[in-house]
Amino acid sequence: MLGRGAWFAVLLCLADVTQADPGKDPVTSVMWAYYQQKFLKDQPFVFDEKVVLRAPPFAEDARQVPIEIDARAYKGEVVRILAWAELNPLPQIVDFQPIDRVLPWLSIRIRIEQATPLRAAVLTRDGVWHIGSTSIEAAGGGCTAPSVVRTQPGWEEHIGEVLGGRYPKAGFSRLRVQIAHPMDNGMVSGIPEFYLNQAQLKDANGKLLANLELFPAVSENPTLGFDIEGDGETQLSLRDIGGNQFSAAVK
Repeated sequence: MLGRGAWFAVLLCLADVTQADPGKDPVTSVMWAYYQQKFLKDQPFVFDEKVVLRAPPFAEDARQVPIEIDARAYKGEVVRILAWAELNPLPQIVDFQPIDRVLPWLSIRIRIEQATPLRAAVLTRDGVWHIGSTSIEAAGGGCTAPSVVRTQPGWEEHIGEVLGGRYPKAGFSRLRVQIAHPMDNGMVSGIPEFYLNQAQLKDANGKLLANLELFPAVSENPTLGFDIEGDGETQLSLRDIGGNQFSAAVK
């Protein structure tokens, strides 16, 4: 007869066995195992169709590729969302933490260097990462192309300007913003890294609604979209790696 300690060990083993099967990688990427360890470490994960990652089948402009991450199937349970492009020289895209009233949905424009698998990893409160996947074809060169922003006269005077608005939906409103910034990734000769790396959403009283960390894969003049429950003004605060800070109120 097994003792109490032995039974406990057996139960732990059974718990491991009965964890959700990660399933088959829907895009069969050769780089998945590397990025799994890099970003998720040894935490449990599942490939999950409930995490919807949308992108065009072909990137007509590899410098401005719209993607959308939709984890609203796990509304109220999402702690963190990571996204990356596995064959980009600069793979990481965003680290998004919806905190209060912001739904687990995000749209953003990115650069891609070549055809690549895309991933969105959604961490829920139970400690499991839910992986949404897709792939995109491209002629390439989006990460190494020079900035269009820098060719425009007086571009320096407009850094940090925010254009945007909130649009009513059923039960929430969609916030869309565009921020004037070259988002230099350091891959163009003679131009060092200079990009927005931090963003926060707050309500009119300064209560934090969401945190974002942005990476050089994000396109120049980045566009961001959020779904927000409730009414009232939204404050967007931004910071780039040069220490410049910007803010805007969106009603």
